[in-house]
Amino acid sequence: MLRTTPKLSKHNAPLKGAKPLLKTTVTRYVGFFAIGYILASAVFMMIQTKVALSSQLVTVLSILVGAYIAVHKFIKRQRRVLNRSEMNRLTIGSVAVVWLLTATYFLGLWLLLFDAIDREVLIEMTVQQPLPLLSALVMILVLTLVSARMGIWAFNRLLAPK
Repeated sequence: MLRTTPKLSKHNAPLKGAKPLLKTTVTRYVGFFAIGYILASAVFMMIQTKVALSSQLVTVLSILVGAYIAVHKFIKRQRRVLNRSEMNRLTIGSVAVVWLLTATYFLGLWLLLFDAIDREVLIEMTVQQPLPLLSALVMILVLTLVSARMGIWAFNRLLAPK
Protein backbone atom coordinates (compact mmCIF):
# COMPACT_ATOMS: atom_id res chain seq x y z
CA MET A 1 0.00 0.00 0.00
CA LEU A 2 1.48 3.30 -1.07
CA ARG A 3 1.16 6.28 1.14
CA THR A 4 0.99 9.66 -0.47
CA THR A 5 1.06 12.96 1.24
CA PRO A 6 -1.69 15.39 0.38
CA LYS A 7 -0.73 18.40 -1.66
CA LEU A 8 -0.90 21.61 0.28
CA SER A 9 -2.28 24.58 -1.49
CA LYS A 10 -1.82 28.19 -0.56
CA HIS A 11 -5.48 29.16 -0.79
CA ASN A 12 -7.62 29.11 2.35
CA ALA A 13 -9.38 25.79 2.10
CA PRO A 14 -11.76 25.02 4.95
CA LEU A 15 -10.40 22.58 7.46
CA LYS A 16 -12.06 19.23 7.82
CA GLY A 17 -14.70 19.49 10.53
CA ALA A 18 -14.50 23.31 10.67
CA LYS A 19 -17.69 25.25 10.24
CA PRO A 20 -17.74 27.61 7.27
CA LEU A 21 -18.36 31.28 7.90
CA LEU A 22 -22.07 31.83 7.76
CA LYS A 23 -23.67 34.91 6.40
CA THR A 24 -25.38 36.82 9.18
CA THR A 25 -29.12 36.41 8.94
CA VAL A 26 -31.29 39.24 10.10
CA THR A 27 -34.37 37.09 10.70
CA ARG A 28 -33.78 37.04 14.44
CA TYR A 29 -33.45 40.82 14.48
CA VAL A 30 -36.67 41.26 12.50
CA GLY A 31 -38.24 39.30 15.37
CA PHE A 32 -36.69 41.70 17.88
CA PHE A 33 -38.07 44.56 15.80
CA ALA A 34 -41.53 42.99 15.89
CA ILE A 35 -41.42 42.55 19.67
CA GLY A 36 -40.34 46.17 20.15
CA TYR A 37 -42.96 47.42 17.72
CA ILE A 38 -45.76 45.47 19.44
CA LEU A 39 -44.75 46.62 22.92
CA ALA A 40 -44.39 50.25 21.85
CA SER A 41 -47.72 50.15 20.00
CA ALA A 42 -49.45 48.77 23.08
CA VAL A 43 -47.94 51.46 25.31
CA PHE A 44 -48.81 54.24 22.86
CA MET A 45 -52.37 52.91 22.49
CA MET A 46 -52.77 53.19 26.26
CA ILE A 47 -51.34 56.71 26.15
CA GLN A 48 -53.78 57.60 23.37
CA THR A 49 -56.71 56.92 25.72
CA LYS A 50 -55.52 59.82 27.90
CA VAL A 51 -53.83 62.15 25.40
CA ALA A 52 -54.79 62.76 21.80
CA LEU A 53 -51.90 61.64 19.60
CA SER A 54 -51.77 61.42 15.84
CA SER A 55 -51.91 57.86 14.53
CA GLN A 56 -49.01 58.61 12.18
CA LEU A 57 -46.92 59.84 15.13
CA VAL A 58 -47.72 56.67 17.07
CA THR A 59 -46.74 54.54 14.08
CA VAL A 60 -43.42 56.34 13.59
CA LEU A 61 -42.57 56.22 17.31
CA SER A 62 -43.42 52.52 17.49
CA ILE A 63 -41.26 51.81 14.45
CA LEU A 64 -38.38 53.80 15.95
CA VAL A 65 -38.60 51.81 19.19
CA GLY A 66 -38.58 48.56 17.22
CA ALA A 67 -35.63 49.76 15.12
CA TYR A 68 -33.68 50.71 18.24
CA ILE A 69 -34.23 47.31 19.83
CA ALA A 70 -33.29 45.40 16.66
CA VAL A 71 -30.14 47.42 15.97
CA HIS A 72 -29.09 47.39 19.63
CA LYS A 73 -29.44 43.60 19.80
CA PHE A 74 -27.54 43.17 16.51
CA ILE A 75 -24.62 45.35 17.61
CA LYS A 76 -24.54 43.76 21.04
CA ARG A 77 -24.44 40.19 19.68
CA GLN A 78 -22.39 40.66 16.50
CA ARG A 79 -20.04 43.33 17.90
CA ARG A 80 -20.21 45.27 14.65
CA VAL A 81 -22.55 47.58 12.78
CA LEU A 82 -25.00 46.48 10.12
CA ASN A 83 -23.72 46.66 6.57
CA ARG A 84 -25.84 48.05 3.75
CA SER A 85 -27.38 44.76 2.61
CA GLU A 86 -28.24 43.80 6.19
CA MET A 87 -29.87 47.20 6.72
CA ASN A 88 -31.90 46.71 3.53
CA ARG A 89 -33.02 43.22 4.58
CA LEU A 90 -33.87 44.41 8.08
CA THR A 91 -35.86 47.34 6.68
CA ILE A 92 -37.86 45.20 4.24
CA GLY A 93 -38.46 42.51 6.86
CA SER A 94 -39.51 45.09 9.43
CA VAL A 95 -41.96 46.79 7.10
CA ALA A 96 -43.38 43.38 6.16
CA VAL A 97 -43.85 42.58 9.86
CA VAL A 98 -45.58 45.91 10.47
CA TRP A 99 -47.96 45.28 7.59
CA LEU A 100 -48.57 41.68 8.62
CA LEU A 101 -49.45 42.82 12.14
CA THR A 102 -51.67 45.57 10.75
CA ALA A 103 -53.49 43.09 8.51
CA THR A 104 -53.95 40.74 11.48
CA TYR A 105 -55.31 43.61 13.57
CA PHE A 106 -57.74 44.65 10.84
CA LEU A 107 -58.84 41.05 10.28
CA GLY A 108 -59.48 40.71 14.00
CA LEU A 109 -61.57 43.89 13.96
CA TRP A 110 -63.42 42.68 10.87
CA LEU A 111 -64.30 39.29 12.35
CA LEU A 112 -64.73 40.08 16.04
CA LEU A 113 -65.92 43.67 16.28
CA PHE A 114 -67.81 44.52 13.11
CA ASP A 115 -71.29 43.19 12.55
CA ALA A 116 -72.91 42.60 9.15
CA ILE A 117 -74.13 46.20 8.84
CA ASP A 118 -70.69 47.68 9.61
CA ARG A 119 -69.06 45.38 7.07
CA GLU A 120 -71.60 46.30 4.42
CA VAL A 121 -71.12 50.04 5.03
CA LEU A 122 -67.34 49.72 4.87
CA ILE A 123 -67.45 47.70 1.65
CA GLU A 124 -69.88 50.17 0.07
CA MET A 125 -67.69 53.14 1.04
CA THR A 126 -64.65 51.41 -0.44
CA VAL A 127 -66.43 50.62 -3.70
CA GLN A 128 -67.83 54.15 -4.09
CA GLN A 129 -64.59 56.00 -3.34
CA PRO A 130 -61.55 53.70 -3.54
CA LEU A 131 -59.03 56.46 -4.29
CA PRO A 132 -58.85 57.98 -0.78
CA LEU A 133 -58.37 54.52 0.73
CA LEU A 134 -55.66 53.59 -1.79
CA SER A 135 -53.83 56.89 -1.35
CA ALA A 136 -53.95 56.48 2.45
CA LEU A 137 -52.54 52.95 2.16
CA VAL A 138 -49.72 54.13 -0.10
CA MET A 139 -48.90 57.01 2.25
CA ILE A 140 -48.79 54.69 5.26
CA LEU A 141 -46.59 52.24 3.34
CA VAL A 142 -44.19 55.05 2.43
CA LEU A 143 -44.28 56.34 6.02
CA THR A 144 -43.43 52.94 7.49
CA LEU A 145 -40.72 52.28 4.91
CA VAL A 146 -39.04 55.66 5.34
CA SER A 147 -39.28 55.70 9.13
CA ALA A 148 -37.95 52.12 9.41
CA ARG A 149 -35.03 52.87 7.07
CA MET A 150 -34.17 56.16 8.75
CA GLY A 151 -34.48 54.68 12.23
CA ILE A 152 -32.31 51.66 11.42
CA TRP A 153 -29.71 53.86 9.73
CA ALA A 154 -29.65 56.42 12.57
CA PHE A 155 -29.45 53.86 15.37
CA ASN A 156 -26.83 51.91 13.43
CA ARG A 157 -24.64 55.02 13.39
CA LEU A 158 -25.45 56.14 16.94
CA LEU A 159 -24.85 52.75 18.54
CA ALA A 160 -21.77 51.85 16.47
CA PRO A 161 -19.03 50.34 18.62
CA LYS A 162 -15.87 52.39 18.80
